[in-house]
Amino acid sequence: METITFTNSRGETVKFGGPPFYLQSVTGLGDVTAQIQKQKSPFQDGSTFLDALLDEREVEITFLIVADLEQNYGDVSKARARIAQICNPKLGPGILKYENDYVVRIIDAIASHVPIYGDNGERTKTLQKSTISFIAHDPYWKSLKVDEEPAFKPLFQFPFSGPFQMGIQRDERIIENDGDSETPIFVEFFGPAKNPQIINETTGQFVKVNQNLLEGERMIIDTSEDNKSVFFVNELGESRNVFHWIDLGSTFFKLVIGENKIKYSADSDIQGAILNISYNKRYNAV
Repeated sequence: METITFTNSRGETVKFGGPPFYLQSVTGLGDVTAQIQKQKSPFQDGSTFLDALLDEREVEITFLIVADLEQNYGDVSKARARIAQICNPKLGPGILKYENDYVVRIIDAIASHVPIYGDNGERTKTLQKSTISFIAHDPYWKSLKVDEEPAFKPLFQFPFSGPFQMGIQRDERIIENDGDSETPIFVEFFGPAKNPQIINETTGQFVKVNQNLLEGERMIIDTSEDNKSVFFVNELGESRNVFHWIDLGSTFFKLVIGENKIKYSADSDIQGAILNISYNKRYNAV
């Protein structure tokens, strides 16, 4: 069964795929054009490829509002008002979730218009046909599940407790990105550490903060395009922005497609330090 759920910025949701909103069709699950960047030199046959950039994604949903036969015309009107309220473009971007029997994907999107309600036979006492479109400025569908790399690598388990080593602390790990695009990461690095840094040894890129991460503090790094940031957060939840302490050679790197060797280090002993990494895989289509 195919369903689409929209959650707005206030946490209100509407689901297309069951009563009273029955999904008829959806477009935009693929359907994204690419702008081919190229250059041409004098007297050159053809051109030289530079890059390919995806355009925004438009997702259009056609659905039916169906009221119970025993209900009245007012129930269709209430459902129309509910859709218009939840999918209000003035609320800003929300999250579209697409589900079928095989896959679940999400995408950040905003309604590009108030729902269109058809007339001329498209509305009866218990039925209303409607269309609504969403624009996803980031065209990639993302995995619903955020993958988290554990801070410890398990060795084995006992059915009892005791002074046995149950795992080893890792200062590096391999992350396999089998999506269709590079993807940003969210990092938690727990102190103490002097000048902590996260390195993607596959690309040579790193994020380093020239500041002491204190005992009980954690460093939070977000490398997403619209929220690049680095904060130190203490045990009380109080945060301080350390963006201006970032090493000048730093890059807010992403996980490349394929294998990524991620390492964390500092200018001090970090034995026992904990690192958590989370991310979403990104896909061109569903």
